[in-house]
Amino acid sequence: MSSMMAVCYRGAGRVDVEDVPRPTILNPRDAIIQVTATALCGSDLHLFNGFIPTMQPGDILGHEFMGRVVEVGPEVRNLSPGDRVVVPFTIACGRCFFCQREMWSLCDNSNPNAAMAEKLYGYSSSGLFGYSHLFGGYAGGQAEYVRVPYADVGPFKIPDGLGDEQVLFLTDILPTAYMAAENCGIQPGDTVAVWGCGPVGLLTINCAFWLGAERVIAIDHVPERLELARRHGGAETINFEEADVHETLRAMTGGLGPDACIDAVGLESHGHSLDAMYDKVKTSVYLSTDRIHALRQAIYCCRKGGTLSIPGVYGGFLDKLPLGAAFSKGLQLRMGQTHVHRYLEPLLKRIQGNGTPGFDPTYIISHRFSLEEAPRAYEMFNTDKGHCTKVVFKPAQAV
Repeated sequence: MSSMMAVCYRGAGRVDVEDVPRPTILNPRDAIIQVTATALCGSDLHLFNGFIPTMQPGDILGHEFMGRVVEVGPEVRNLSPGDRVVVPFTIACGRCFFCQREMWSLCDNSNPNAAMAEKLYGYSSSGLFGYSHLFGGYAGGQAEYVRVPYADVGPFKIPDGLGDEQVLFLTDILPTAYMAAENCGIQPGDTVAVWGCGPVGLLTINCAFWLGAERVIAIDHVPERLELARRHGGAETINFEEADVHETLRAMTGGLGPDACIDAVGLESHGHSLDAMYDKVKTSVYLSTDRIHALRQAIYCCRKGGTLSIPGVYGGFLDKLPLGAAFSKGLQLRMGQTHVHRYLEPLLKRIQGNGTPGFDPTYIISHRFSLEEAPRAYEMFNTDKGHCTKVVFKPAQAV
């Protein structure tokens, strides 16, 4: 069996680039994709830092990838070798109750380890590429080749004339940002606050304006990321190390608070308040699964009757969640893994422009590495938020 290079998990805080067997067709609805571009996502850091259970040494990481089809199973009639495709990170069968209703990330058939997820969550969501055995144990896309199940449903063809980096983020973070903004039910004149100016947070700012927000206020503590939010998103900004977020938002909104709040941070949020330090201590000694300072703050800051949208990933059981505040203020909470397939075509049209200048999401890219440099890239993305915003990998065979 021929081999390939892939980024493999080796325990919390460590990844290695290894020679592993090249994937083959296992089921008639499979395809094999030769990866031409793949990315490092903030969610990958949750794996890298040991927050997501059921990872095993040798698991291949990565869920943001695209490439060319090299082989298809006998039941895949919509793809041919040579087709250029992006692949949604959520794996969907296309036929179950949820897929038929375009709730693709809730697919009933794509997680072979559904019983494991049911014990933790009550029901299983879809399988995910490169994201632990809890979500199927599928090999990820930080590799030279990937086996894609249900390839007659997932991979989305990309027309000529668009570079890999222009469309790569259709695999996850651009649809995630759009769904996060859409979940806010934005009305003309609304003010939207976004916690976190990482890649998803930055793109969410753009999407909120597309959907009609009058103002977007971005909250972070990294000056370079706040500058990106202002320059490329048109957002007003708050540095939480320099100002009290709750009081500043009240002042900026005439005492009402934002109409909608978006937690684009997730389970590894940072802060200097007592509750943030409490979270850090508890997770460091495995007495809690998630650091939820940003989520708490978003609940407190949202106006009465407002909406809280949560695209940031949470993995377990949340300590000191102020549900009473959410109930008392009549908040709507909307969240979940992204139904990527639903957004591929409309977002591709945004990128193409259709007669007007198209949207260019590549402004979030700060670093480009070869696949062999993945250990360095993971460490940099984990520690140097000021200079490392988004990492894209190019496998050697794709250069």
